[in-house]
Amino acid sequence: MKELFYTLVFLTFFTGLSAQKLVVSSPNGLISVALHQPGEISENWYFKVFYHKSSSEEALIPKINLGLARSDTNFSSNLKLQKSGKIRSISEAYHLIHGKKSSPGNSGSEVTFYFRNDNGKKMNIVLRVYNDGLAFRYEFPEKEGDFSINNEFTSYSIPTEATRWLEKWNPANEGLYQQMQGDSLQGEWGYPALFHDRDTIGWYLIHEANLNRTYAGTKLSNEENANTYDLVFPNPDDGRGTGKSNPDITTPWESPWRVIMIGNLATVTESTLVTDVSDPVKLKDADWIEPGVVSWNYWSSNHGTKDYQTVIKFADLAEKMGWKYTLLDWEWDAMGNGGNLEDAVSYINKIGIKPLIWYNSGGDHTWVPATPKDRMLTHENRVEEFTKLHKLGIAGVKVDFFESEKQNMINYYLDIVEDAADFDLLVYFHGSLVPRGWSRTYPNLMTYEAVRGAEWYNNVPTFTMAAPQHNTILPFTRNVVGPMDYTPVTFTNSQFPHITSYGHELALGILFESGLQHMADRPEGYYSLPDKVIDILKKLPAAWDDTKFIYGYPGKNAALARRKGENWYLAGISSELWETENTISLEFLKPGIEYQLKLVQDGAHDKVFKISEEKVTSEDRLKVKLLRRGGFIAVFEPL
Repeated sequence: MKELFYTLVFLTFFTGLSAQKLVVSSPNGLISVALHQPGEISENWYFKVFYHKSSSEEALIPKINLGLARSDTNFSSNLKLQKSGKIRSISEAYHLIHGKKSSPGNSGSEVTFYFRNDNGKKMNIVLRVYNDGLAFRYEFPEKEGDFSINNEFTSYSIPTEATRWLEKWNPANEGLYQQMQGDSLQGEWGYPALFHDRDTIGWYLIHEANLNRTYAGTKLSNEENANTYDLVFPNPDDGRGTGKSNPDITTPWESPWRVIMIGNLATVTESTLVTDVSDPVKLKDADWIEPGVVSWNYWSSNHGTKDYQTVIKFADLAEKMGWKYTLLDWEWDAMGNGGNLEDAVSYINKIGIKPLIWYNSGGDHTWVPATPKDRMLTHENRVEEFTKLHKLGIAGVKVDFFESEKQNMINYYLDIVEDAADFDLLVYFHGSLVPRGWSRTYPNLMTYEAVRGAEWYNNVPTFTMAAPQHNTILPFTRNVVGPMDYTPVTFTNSQFPHITSYGHELALGILFESGLQHMADRPEGYYSLPDKVIDILKKLPAAWDDTKFIYGYPGKNAALARRKGENWYLAGISSELWETENTISLEFLKPGIEYQLKLVQDGAHDKVFKISEEKVTSEDRLKVKLLRRGGFIAVFEPL
């Protein structure tokens, strides 16, 4: 049997013959993906992925099984390839209001494989190979009717030797990442999942993107085979048993993209592949959307919003620090001690700060009784509530406790975001799914929790010791795929103490990206800082024009440089139990320009800073010293 063999290298097409595979390569030639015909009739078609920046001939990912089971028929081992389409060159640039880069761009190659099963039913697989990874999705091209997807057979076979960083699945996505090797642990795992294959020197991060109303969120399971990660639908018990686990579809239909960011650790960290493959913005007007820093009272006072005087104190903090927002968290409907919600909102707006407000997502899917509940639950409820909020001058809503990624809940998320946009309201989700690229499609969706953040200093004493290492993993896992509401930068203590240095804590405000960056400490925690540190926090951006990986290894250390306008912000942290020194090249700065550097690093002990200033250029190297579990920031302003 003759098979077509396609390869694309530097946008040059080459056609030849190959026994049992079709191959597509990235424009830069570093990544190639081969579609393999099954050897046995009972086997699925599969992709094999190669990363060529290595002398090894081994595949980075030996097998990605493909296929779906639809309620009327299967598209798996019974597939016959009818043809493959012409390879299409992809080159795109677009704008993001908030994120790691304001003007992302991508370059890739796309091909569609056309299959039929033994019932004559059609299924297509669309494959894209980018310079920083790959994405593929399934299509049913024919208008046939309504069906359910009973199973998705996508699975990733991982070499036993690969190191992996995985988070045990939980509906709120608030676990700790675990580093493991080989077949040491089996279970269900949340997105994104990071792997490092030392034989091929490749790193890769597995995720999904452009999840929409036509599907459910998936996760990974290696319960059957320790080194094979199957895509599986939500557990029936998620959301207290409400909603179907498997999704219902209407053809023609497209699945979400299965996304893998591939390269060295810098390529993976800087990748925007999740938004690259997501739908363009759907809002007619987005000029009203403003990223910003938020003052937040819950971390230091779990019932702070119940107290009008505490609310005013945190509004004053935002005003003194030049931050855009303050959050009225839970219990605002029970506010007392001098004023109620209307009084607080009036005061906040009067001093030029924009209030945000918390809601329980409500409904039978959550066990949490906190009020107000159910005001988000229906379109009519939301329109009534959003009308009130708009008149009051409230800028956005924080909606909490979703506890499911079933299709009904995906629809609920998107209903909230779309209705909020009609009233010029920002949205962010807590107790939620991990980002799937929606911030491109709906830029009023500013951030998500979906992380074990600083709030956990309230919840369990074990976070104290886990946090330093956890913080060094997040820039290479969770925060790669979208905004992350960790609620960072705390210098005093919450219910349980932290053991990170002041330099470490300060760095988190730059290291972690979130369109709404909630500063979690109490006012005196910020007022007691040196004036030069306060000045930096006053000007801290919450959205970035560019992001560069500087150095790091998950669980040990991390350093990123982020640009806003002409200014660069560099931040680094360590989880090591000893002092470390690093010499950093400043080649990320614009050549030929002299910059004023403000360096804030660990001082003599972990509760003081060492602050210095000097003039530097892109040709210079910066030496920084970190205490154990320490950190630093550096701000570069062109002269």
